[in-house]
Parts: sequence; C-alpha cells; structure tokens
Amino acid sequence: MLVALFIGGGLANGQTPGRTSNEITSSSNLIAAANEYKASSKELLTIQETEVSKAGAKLEELRTLVAEGLVAKATLAAEEEKVATLRRQLEATQKQIADSDNTVAQIKAQEDLAKKQAATMKLVAKQYGTLATTPMMLRYNGPIPWSLVSLDTIQSFFTTRFGHSLPTSAVGQSATHNRLGYDHRNAVDVALHPDSTEGRALISYLQGQGIPFLAFRGAVPGVATGAHIHIGSPSHRLS
Repeated sequence: MLVALFIGGGLANGQTPGRTSNEITSSSNLIAAANEYKASSKELLTIQETEVSKAGAKLEELRTLVAEGLVAKATLAAEEEKVATLRRQLEATQKQIADSDNTVAQIKAQEDLAKKQAATMKLVAKQYGTLATTPMMLRYNGPIPWSLVSLDTIQSFFTTRFGHSLPTSAVGQSATHNRLGYDHRNAVDVALHPDSTEGRALISYLQGQGIPFLAFRGAVPGVATGAHIHIGSPSHRLS
C-alpha cells in the first residue's frame, strides 16, 4: 500500500521561465551589429550611386561617339560591362541594407514574442499555481481548495480516459496516516507512478484544473512508501 503525505514547505516554488541576461545582451549586440553594418553599407551606397551616375553619363557620351564613328564599338562594349558591374554592386549593397533591416525586425519580433510568452506564463502561474520538481517528486501548488467531495469528478475523467477506475490506495484518513501522524482527511493517494502513461495524464488533468498534488517517483523515508500521486494539499502533522 502506498502512503501519500508530505511536509508543507520542502520545495521552492517553480519560477516562470523568462529571458536570461545573456540572451538579452546577445539580442542587443546583434541589433547593434546589424545597425552598424547598415550604416557602413549606406556610406558605400552613396559612393556607388555616384559612380553609377558618372559611368552612366560617360556611357551615353560613348554611344553618341560610336554612332558618329569616332569611337570603336569594343570600347563601348567594355564601358557597358563596367556600368553593369557597378549596378550589380549597387544592388548587392541595397540588399545588404535590406537584410540588415530584416535582421533587426526579426530580432525585435522575437523579443516581443518572448515578452508576450513570459507575460502569458506569469498569468498562467498566477491563475493555476506553480510546479516545482526534484529527482524524486513533483509538487504543484494549485490554487483550487480541493476536498474529497470533488473526487467523483477526477474519477469520471480517469474512467472515461482509461476505461477503469482510478486506482486509489487511500481515500481520506487511514490507519497508516494515523500511525505516522499526518492529517490526510482531505487528500487521496493514487497508486500510479507519475512517469507512467496514466500518471502523466492524471497529473496533466490536475494541473489543468488547478488542483494541488504531490507526485512521488519512489519511496521517501518517513514520507512515502513508494511511487504514487497524492491529490490535495500537502499533509501536515496532526496536533
């Protein structure tokens, strides 16, 4: 028989995941680098635009001279290739500037998404409690004031999901809890390993409903005789 009981404050509350200072610094550095690259590209673009403009004007003059038979067509062809090369370089620089803008936009979009996700996680934590874990157990500080009168709802969920009754090992106070001196009157022990398929489904359901629980992966001396899930607030010592 499994025993579900635990002291009230053995685990620190789980924390809402957020961006680390390293991640924030990295994003800032990327944005600064992209803006610096964009600035240098703009300086190069100004020079290239001037070169393309001058080369284009010279090309038009050569075309007139070729038409008048004063310059060989080979000279014109060479100049046309030069102008084409300058324009390709100009277009490449314009693309670099656009890419810099896109990079900054993407980083800022990711930052905005991270902020929204963090805000959502904080809201979820506020509404549904926090989950803390150790190698041997999980503790969920759900906000719902659960009691045995609500056990039927959990039983119904489990039976519908798995086709058999919830494998409870202790409903309310038991002789074992009396012997160990724990108040288990408004708690239920379920003989499921928290990492089993049924155990994970039950834990997910309890979290979704905001119901507090403790889930043990094995025996804990003086606390639990084996793997099980304790539904309800942690059991406290009887006075």
